[in-house]
Amino acid sequence: MMLLDVRNLTVKLNSPNLTINAIDKMSLSMREGSIHGLVGETGSGKSLFAKALIGTLSDKWTVQADRMFWQGEDLLKLKPQKRRQIINRDMAMIFQEPSRSLDPTATIGEQINEVIPKSEFTGGIFSRHQERLKIAKNLLIKVGIKDYQKCYESYPHELSEGLCQKVMIAMALVRSPKLLIADEPTDAMESTTKIQIMRLLQKLNTQKNMSVLLITHDLEAVINYAEEMTILYSGQSAESGPVRDLLKRPYHPYTQNLFKSIPKFNTDTRPKSRLETLPGSTPPLQHLPIGCRLGPRCPRAQKECVVTPKSIKLKGHKFSCHHPINLE
Repeated sequence: MMLLDVRNLTVKLNSPNLTINAIDKMSLSMREGSIHGLVGETGSGKSLFAKALIGTLSDKWTVQADRMFWQGEDLLKLKPQKRRQIINRDMAMIFQEPSRSLDPTATIGEQINEVIPKSEFTGGIFSRHQERLKIAKNLLIKVGIKDYQKCYESYPHELSEGLCQKVMIAMALVRSPKLLIADEPTDAMESTTKIQIMRLLQKLNTQKNMSVLLITHDLEAVINYAEEMTILYSGQSAESGPVRDLLKRPYHPYTQNLFKSIPKFNTDTRPKSRLETLPGSTPPLQHLPIGCRLGPRCPRAQKECVVTPKSIKLKGHKFSCHHPINLE
C-alpha cells in the first residue's frame, strides 16, 4: 500500500523583492513499511521538504503541490487543524545535532514525560508519576540504552551525541508513528555510533513496520539500509527508484556521478587517484539557473537544458533529464 505520495511539490520563498522556488516540482512516493532514502548535497532542499511535509515552515514560505497524499488522503485539501491532527498522530521527526534539539535545563526523564500523551495512562491521577516513569524507562530500553536509569536522570550535556539521538528516537516513538522522518540522524558521529543508530532504525522498521524517510548526504548508508531512494539536486528531483536498480543502471548523469564519487562503487578508481566529481558547486538560492539546475555543471548539457525537463518513468525509475544515459 502507498503510504505517502507527493506530486510536483513546490516550496516558494517569498521576499519583498522576488519569489524563489527553493523546491521546484519535486515528487516522492513511499510504500508502507519501507525505508526510503532522500539523498542530496548540502543545500539541496532535503530538510526543507521534510518541514513542508509536516507543516513546520514559517509564513514566509508557500507550499504548493498537485497532491500530497497520506494513505490516500490529500493533506493540502484538509483544514489546518485536521491536518495537524493527522501529522501529530502518524508522523514523527528526529533532527541532526540532537543535543541542540533537547532542552538543556531539563533532565531526559522530564523531557520524555512531557511528550507522553494522556491516552497512555490507565490508572488514576495519583498513579500518573509511576506510570510516566515506567513508560519512559521502557522507551529508553526499547532504543537500546542499557543504563536507562542514569540516562533518565541526566541532562543532555552529560550524554554523548549517540545517546542523545537515541533519546530523540525514544521520544518520537511515544505515539507509535507510522512514518519516522530521520533528518541526518548520524551526522558528525563516530562510525560505530552511526552503525548503532542505523541498525536501530532498521530494527524499528522490521519489528514495528514503521516506515522511515532517511534524509542524508551519506549515500553509502542509504545503499546499505534503504530499499528505494530519491536523489535531489538544488530543489529538483533528479532520479528515484529501487536502490539496487539505480546502482546497476542509473539514467541521470548526476546519479552516475554520485556513485562514482564513492570508491566502493567505482571499480575503475585506482589507488591514490582523484575521485570523479562534477565541476563547480550547488548554486545558491539567489542565483538558480533556469531550466535544469544541474545544467551549468552537467557534462551532457545542451541548449534544450534551459527548459525544465519533464519526469520520465522507465523500468521502475523516474528521472528528469533531456539527455539521459544508459538507454541503449
